[in-house]
Amino acid sequence: MIFNFLIELSIFIFGLAIGSFLNCVIYRLKVGEGFLKGRSYCPHCKHKLIWQDLIPIFSFLILKGKCRYCHQKISLQYPLVELVTGTLFLSTFQLTINNQQLTISSVLDTCFLFLAFCFLIIIFVYDLKYYIIPDKVIYPAIIVAFFYNIYQLTINNQQLTISNFLSALGAALFFLAIVLISGGKWMGFGDVKLAFFMGLFLSFPNILVALFLAFSIGAIIGLGLVISGKKSLKSEVPFGPFLVTGTFIALFWGEKLINWYLPR
Repeated sequence: MIFNFLIELSIFIFGLAIGSFLNCVIYRLKVGEGFLKGRSYCPHCKHKLIWQDLIPIFSFLILKGKCRYCHQKISLQYPLVELVTGTLFLSTFQLTINNQQLTISSVLDTCFLFLAFCFLIIIFVYDLKYYIIPDKVIYPAIIVAFFYNIYQLTINNQQLTISNFLSALGAALFFLAIVLISGGKWMGFGDVKLAFFMGLFLSFPNILVALFLAFSIGAIIGLGLVISGKKSLKSEVPFGPFLVTGTFIALFWGEKLINWYLPR
């Protein structure tokens, strides 16, 4: 019991640390810097941060949400990304490792999910802030998902893997049609690439659940923004965050939602 708790706590802390790294990636992607070298620094005063400034969540709380050096506010993005990453890692570990026999396959499945989550979180935040899905993130995500499916093809159900590729192609063509019909006004080409990744990641029928949820949540939030006066009908709203949200919901609860909506 205590051993399991310590393992899960370690996974959660690991997720927090990865979330902190993802925040670094998001910032450095925007400013065009490499994220594998160089110490972290304050985006406002550029002062290099010491280890006490980099403890996930706790540094934000201890510093009361302000830089130790220039006292500028630290964005809530930083602790939120850390917390979400830690929670997703822990939830995934509980589903794929704790509830199954520990095998090389289950470890690889979990590592793939962890990596996919990193891509999705970066895309969510980056598109929300800058209204673009960076190619430096989505292309590696597609490549990783593609080769993972090839790996699955060699050891598991061939039909399931083919379903993933067909789901990716169908989702991408659907979004490509929207882009072409609207002349790029309703969707961007980044959404086409993200939809392709989602198909490889979720397969059928979860891809349908993800897309349905993305459009539903997007419509509700978009309508709320228009009613509140924060956006107009002509305002640009990034769709990537809704696609990512739909992906996470479909991954964890897609089967239950399908069984609830289409009871046998």
